[in-house]
Amino acid sequence: MNQTTTAANPLGYERIGKLLRSYAIPSIISLIINSLYNMVDQIFIGQGVGFLGNGATNIIAPITMIAIAIGSLFGTR
Repeated sequence: MNQTTTAANPLGYERIGKLLRSYAIPSIISLIINSLYNMVDQIFIGQGVGFLGNGATNIIAPITMIAIAIGSLFGTR
């Protein structure tokens, strides 16, 4: 017996509030974790390298965020 099941797209029938929670909460958690990682990274770089290391990572941080945003754009289902 060969049974096939098809999954309906929840964007067509779910309530907007539920969809917003289901898509926004993982993104918010991801951004919070990334920000915490960046703060801890800045502390360690500041202790080890100094203010030049902090300056270098602050220059590259927006480029990293843009790359993460583009990756999330194409990687989100």
